Amino acid sequence: MVESDRLSYIRKHQKELRVDLYSGLSDTVTREETDPSSTGRRAILPSSFTGGARYMIQNYQDAMAICSWAGYPDIFITFTCNPMWPEITRHCNKDGLKPCDRPEILSRVFHIKLWKLM
Repeated sequence: MVESDRLSYIRKHQKELRVDLYSGLSDTVTREETDPSSTGRRAILPSSFTGGARYMIQNYQDAMAICSWAGYPDIFITFTCNPMWPEITRHCNKDGLKPCDRPEILSRVFHIKLWKLM
């Protein structure tokens, strides 16, 4: 729902986002495609839209720049939160709640364990 609202905003505010600076429509005119039915109406996604290709490419290029400066990583670790960790269940059972009822507890315990791992 949030992404749908963001896409709707981008579609409705193309002029404010300065998409006229992009060359999509001018390329169509350059190729002499004057039939408006073939052109259609495009919505240009800004590079700040997290689901777009430009965002992913920009992040990739940033990651490659960091790797060229700091070197490539030697290890890659994925760390996830388990809602059944004893610290979480102990606190939630005391109040008669489920872990999903207290996301702030999940977040706190996750960050404590992450910092301990690091």
